[in-house]
Amino acid sequence: MTQYKSPIRDIQFVLHELLGIENHYQQLLGNDEVNRELIDAVIEEGAKFSENELAPMNQSGDEEGCHWDDGVVTTPKGFKEAYDKYVEGGWPSLGGDKAFGGQGLPSSLGSVVSEMVGSANWSWSMYPGLSQGAVATLESHGTEDQKKVYLTKLISGQWTGTMCLTEPQCGSDLGLVRTKAEQNDDGSYSISGTKIFISAGEHDMAENIVHIVLARLPGAPEGTKGISLFIVPKFNVKEGGANGERNTVQCGSIEHKMGIKASATCVLNFDNAKGFLIGPENRGLNCMFTFMNVARVGTSLQGVCAAECAFQGALEYAKDRLAMRSLSGPKNPEKEADPIIVHPDVRRMLLTQKAFAEGGRALCYYLCTLADIIDLSKDEKEVKKADDLMAFITPIAKAFLTESGLEAASYGMQVYGGHGFISEWGMEQIVRDARISTLYEGTTGIQSLDLLGRKVLLTQGQLLRNFTGLIETFCKENAENEAIKELTTKLASLNAEWVEMTMKVGMAAMQNQDEVGGASVDYLMYSGYVTLAFIWAKMALVASNKLAEGSDEKGFYTAKLQTAQFYYRRILPRTLAHKAGLEGGLACLMDMEVDNFSF
Repeated sequence: MTQYKSPIRDIQFVLHELLGIENHYQQLLGNDEVNRELIDAVIEEGAKFSENELAPMNQSGDEEGCHWDDGVVTTPKGFKEAYDKYVEGGWPSLGGDKAFGGQGLPSSLGSVVSEMVGSANWSWSMYPGLSQGAVATLESHGTEDQKKVYLTKLISGQWTGTMCLTEPQCGSDLGLVRTKAEQNDDGSYSISGTKIFISAGEHDMAENIVHIVLARLPGAPEGTKGISLFIVPKFNVKEGGANGERNTVQCGSIEHKMGIKASATCVLNFDNAKGFLIGPENRGLNCMFTFMNVARVGTSLQGVCAAECAFQGALEYAKDRLAMRSLSGPKNPEKEADPIIVHPDVRRMLLTQKAFAEGGRALCYYLCTLADIIDLSKDEKEVKKADDLMAFITPIAKAFLTESGLEAASYGMQVYGGHGFISEWGMEQIVRDARISTLYEGTTGIQSLDLLGRKVLLTQGQLLRNFTGLIETFCKENAENEAIKELTTKLASLNAEWVEMTMKVGMAAMQNQDEVGGASVDYLMYSGYVTLAFIWAKMALVASNKLAEGSDEKGFYTAKLQTAQFYYRRILPRTLAHKAGLEGGLACLMDMEVDNFSF
């Protein structure tokens, strides 16, 4: 099994050379404390923790899984000890508010660490990962008293957090939530109901678990307009912040899953559990979106993690595995066969993985810098601009990067051939773990409806034009740059086609709203390929400039340019199929009678 190695050089390329992260941080924070030295130190230490503490437990954790016994969940061997070291190292507090014990660093730097942690051991990463959303929700919507009670412990990592949305009868349609909340005399609430698929809902790694729960108050309006949000701790909290008696929330069972087996996915039963309202009554879904948006960006990173890990394993195997001769003549004549990396189709799979991993990383990090601006900037215009861009890009990143990450993981298995299907090599685990990423935090279909229906059509195309305007400006500025002219010419053409295609879908939707559902996934995937093309063009520009300057890292920057060219010539043409799918119309989807689907 290939052991994960953090791609530090590529991370530094994206942060420093593509995004200018040091200047970005200094403008937001108003000081020069967060300089390159500090940034690189965080990356290097995060890499050490990920490689030395987490990666060695990835396969063993998958094999052992979690244990459930009468409501008690025990994580695999070594998980709790690694979490203790994680807390001791101050990693949970990296981006936390200084007022509550955090280090006050921008959240994007924490996301870089999260990528390395997730690549090393995705199951383990989910225990502290959900806490970030709980922290963000409390910071945005909690009262001062709630912040004092819960934020300090969550930011330190002493406690972890969860997001409790899904119920047996409702997944993405949260208007069907049935969990009830009734107010008590002391101002608290009694929460009763069942939540399912709750990641890290019960475990032995932290002293307490803070559940963020959607529930319905008596007499609340039907649907999503009648949902409120509550804090429900595993242990009630005494005056002064110590754990008190066990709250009446119990883990009824844990799921037996295809992947992420070392992450406890729980059924939680709330039986008049004590909870506390967050935000206004009946506005819980609005408050929960703070949590969900954080989770969606984190899930986008899972696609990057899957692509990176599969690429690392496949590349190592392809260099060593001997099979057949190159069609153009032996490349390794002293051996009985050539390494499979000489074969064009193996190169195709490896380059696809590389393009998705490195392009996806850059897209996620860019998205995280927008989140920094939203969180830290005092310039209202800049905040609005960043917020609009993030709203538009997030569903693209979540759906497209998880779909492409799953494809890259599948190619990892394919490069290994039969060995990829065998557990000991680790490739099949990456595929199993990656599969969930296209489902949770909103399936690809849900994200596609969000993009086309809410972010594009409901804004009359304004959010789309904000982004395509950036692409248009970039293409015009670099139209005569011979080093990337092939890329900018193609990108400019697709960018214009994106707008035209949107107008056609919008016109069709005015006649029949089902046109939105029929077009949405093809539309999102088209959008994803063009968005990643923009990112690759920007990276190619940086690489070409470095080569023109005579950089002594010629191999690194040449590989960047070559990967960009591969993406444009061999992957970007997939937009043709998605455009054709859009033009295929709605009738072929909806005309068949339901009874005729089966014999």
